[in-house]
Amino acid sequence: MNKIPISDLAITVIEPSSMQSRIIRERLSDLDVTNVQFFLDGQAALENIKQSVPDLVISSLYLPDMTGLDLVMSLRNDQQLEAVPFMLISSVTAFAELDPIRQAGVVAILPKPFESADLKRALFATVDLIVPDDVALSEIALDELMVLVVDDSLTARNHICRVLNNLGIENIKKAKNGKEAIGVLGESYFDLVVTDYNMPEMDGEALTRYIRENSEQKAIPVLMVTSEESESRLSAVQQAGVSGICDKPFEPAAVREMIRNLLI
Repeated sequence: MNKIPISDLAITVIEPSSMQSRIIRERLSDLDVTNVQFFLDGQAALENIKQSVPDLVISSLYLPDMTGLDLVMSLRNDQQLEAVPFMLISSVTAFAELDPIRQAGVVAILPKPFESADLKRALFATVDLIVPDDVALSEIALDELMVLVVDDSLTARNHICRVLNNLGIENIKKAKNGKEAIGVLGESYFDLVVTDYNMPEMDGEALTRYIRENSEQKAIPVLMVTSEESESRLSAVQQAGVSGICDKPFEPAAVREMIRNLLI
């Protein structure tokens, strides 16, 4: 399927600051993106989005009537809108405030002020979600792959599965933590495990150690998709035997390349 140019994207922006709206408009215009609608609050934007679904929603974290998290969760909880790509632009850097949005599945979280190159990269990631590259994984029989997705966040599980589906991977089973994943691994053989790190009962590191040391599928590739920022924890995960680590939010191209490297 042919890629669409980023200039063809239809974008909805929710930003209460007129100055920030002007900056976003100018940066998008520099990339020849002109099909953009601006809203001051979340509710007005949602009403419009339901009438005319955009290719991308860009929002600030704090809106007059809700937060960016409220907005993205409204999208994710609507069957007609759950797959709409979402981008956050915010000056907030606190992990606790941003992590729930990461878990909801976003194409990017850009700082204020943001660089034009970062915006351009996020727009290309959006295109990749809408029209995935069907050539990059052509060497792999994607319809035959069995994948286990492990994440305690329902929205994160669904987002990861959508990305995998877009790549052509259809045989996917899900688990909400490592303990549940062990039971699933005991029932079926898999070609790939995609897991979060921070989960209750059994986290991604413990799951990886179990797979490498105790399961009957010790050699299965394990891709960890995580928002974890601690270098020491990530080092421990690598020592546990994880095959690859991908950040949340992740770009479909990065996941595609990791899968290619792990399975070819």
